[in-house]
Amino acid sequence: MEGSHILVLRGQLPKGVTVLTLCGSPLEPQEAALEYLEDIDLKTLEKEPRTFKAKELWEKNGAVIMAVRRPGCFLCREEAADLSSLKPRLDELGVPLYAVVKEQVRTEVRDFQPYFKGEIFLDKQKKFYGPQRRKMMFMGFVRLGVWYNFFRAWSGGFSGNLEGEGFILGGVFVVGPGKQGILLEHREKEFGDKVNPDSVLEAARRIKPQTSVSEKK
Repeated sequence: MEGSHILVLRGQLPKGVTVLTLCGSPLEPQEAALEYLEDIDLKTLEKEPRTFKAKELWEKNGAVIMAVRRPGCFLCREEAADLSSLKPRLDELGVPLYAVVKEQVRTEVRDFQPYFKGEIFLDKQKKFYGPQRRKMMFMGFVRLGVWYNFFRAWSGGFSGNLEGEGFILGGVFVVGPGKQGILLEHREKEFGDKVNPDSVLEAARRIKPQTSVSEKK
């Protein structure tokens, strides 16, 4: 296992089962198939929201997508800032940076935007947090790794609040255009388990824009 990544394996549990992650070893999440991600309904956060299929995000140029556990969480803000630090290099590669949130609570999404330099969409059905939603409940606070993550984020000057749902664990995806597939899938195994930015950039460099494929035909 490299860095903070979880090796995602296909699970054998029935579809829709919710896996609870407590203070023991984290359970392996079920891999998200490309077809599963493509069919997710997302909504823009404009005054007149538009609903669209998630595949629009990566159809032509691929994408890096953060499934935010909770916008007000200082650990999530830390990871968002890390991903945003890659924005200049992602722009050079022509790969957009996006985030999805589970809910809109007061000004939480707006307050999150200074930490995240990409567009943010609503995943009301929480599909990006599946196929099996994994939760870490209050017992997660007894994990040494979580306290290490708290200290790291506090030391970095990040702060937050307790607004909104924060137990369903998030993740980060790097998806190639068309049918190139999922190039990186990081699943949060405990509060503050960040993706390795170098791994995100490495996966983004493997993206083959759909336009270049079309030009060869």
